[in-house]
Amino acid sequence: MKVWQNFGWGIGLAAIASGCSGPVVAFPDLGTSTDSAPAVAILNLPSATVVSVGDGDTLRMDYRGENITVRLACIDAPETSQTPWGPVATDRLRQLISRNSTIQFREAGTDRYGRMVAEIYAGGQNMNLKLVREGHAVVYTQFLHRCPETQDALLAAEEQARQQRLNFWNQPNPVMPWDYRRRNR
Repeated sequence: MKVWQNFGWGIGLAAIASGCSGPVVAFPDLGTSTDSAPAVAILNLPSATVVSVGDGDTLRMDYRGENITVRLACIDAPETSQTPWGPVATDRLRQLISRNSTIQFREAGTDRYGRMVAEIYAGGQNMNLKLVREGHAVVYTQFLHRCPETQDALLAAEEQARQQRLNFWNQPNPVMPWDYRRRNR
């Protein structure tokens, strides 16, 4: 285990011991391995500027002077009201792609609300994949066909996050975001 992981576990255990009731956010062992998904960012993808992050899988970007709402493709983050993991996922996406930062995107369609659906890249990394790898989002298998280049990496990342019980997966019976939405309509 790396030093920074020991530090993270130490903080989490200290929080539990002190009676802190907030979520303990875990960071996965990403190692030094690379996957093929970030290589897509090297292609000539369009760039945009982040305007805001709405929740763990939605953002607004400025692309060529147009303000566009984007739903991250092939993943589903816990809803904001799905505490504590929805707010944690939102905060993590804000950390990864802060306001006014430059991102690249690969459009994967449009959803039923008229939002662009896309894979988002920042710093050469696929943010959709990163959120799944860290346990802040799950693979949205119903729409996985929209990400043919990254679907295997997404599924492998989710399995690893689940096995390591990272973030959303660190609960006895996680309620999938799509089930949560259906129950709370």
